[in-house]
Amino acid sequence: MARNVTNQRKLINTVLAWGIGLLIFFPILWTILTSFKSEATAIADPPVFLFFDWTLDNYRVVQERSDYMRFLWNSVIIAGGSTLLGIIVAVPAAWSMAFVPSARTKDILLWMLSTKMLPAVGVLYPIYLIFIKMGLLDSRVGLTVVLMLINLPIIIWMLYTYFREIPGEILEAARMDGASLKEEILYVLTPMAVPGIASTVLLNIILAWNEAFWTLNLTAAKAAPLTAFIASYSSPEGLFYAKLSAASTMAIAPILILGWFSQKQLVRGLTFGAVK
Repeated sequence: MARNVTNQRKLINTVLAWGIGLLIFFPILWTILTSFKSEATAIADPPVFLFFDWTLDNYRVVQERSDYMRFLWNSVIIAGGSTLLGIIVAVPAAWSMAFVPSARTKDILLWMLSTKMLPAVGVLYPIYLIFIKMGLLDSRVGLTVVLMLINLPIIIWMLYTYFREIPGEILEAARMDGASLKEEILYVLTPMAVPGIASTVLLNIILAWNEAFWTLNLTAAKAAPLTAFIASYSSPEGLFYAKLSAASTMAIAPILILGWFSQKQLVRGLTFGAVK
């Protein structure tokens, strides 16, 4: 009897998990399907789901109209650069808070997290003026620094959580063996926290890749990433849904592929330290 109840619960949980997963994935699936429709079919009422004349014209028009590879390369540099810079800054900060905490460590962590609640538009004007003065407007360097700074609280919080799961006695033993602070972080702490660091890196890449507010306001053409590439298909003449869907599919495809191949590492990192 107990076994039957357990099997029923597993079945219910499985069905619920699949249902929630499909519900979350449906907008992406609809976008991909719409990218293969004509503009007339894309705005048909009632909507057409599968049975329509599939076409690649939208992708052809998008490639002819825009330099996709330039936008893609900008996204790779900005997302990768902001992630690398964020990890370099966050690892020592998280180490300090996890293993050499002060009476104000938790207050500092809460304050850092509270900065994520600040509306971005509230600081747009001063940052815009700073960028103009420093010549960083529409530059990869400027956007990389901004995205690093806005995601830095999340990176530090995640790394702090992972580092807290590592026994401090291991680091003390390394110090007793003569390890310097640099060696302690690079050769003892970092290898032990690889799953957590990897999941933090993946999450930050996704956040930086999907960032639209700052990329649309601080770039024009030279450093514009894929979010600006998508926005370019919204015009005063109206929305071209099929072409917009094709551009969106081309923009999200690289990050979807990355997430698909790294999902095990991401789950492993997010559950790092959950079971002892």
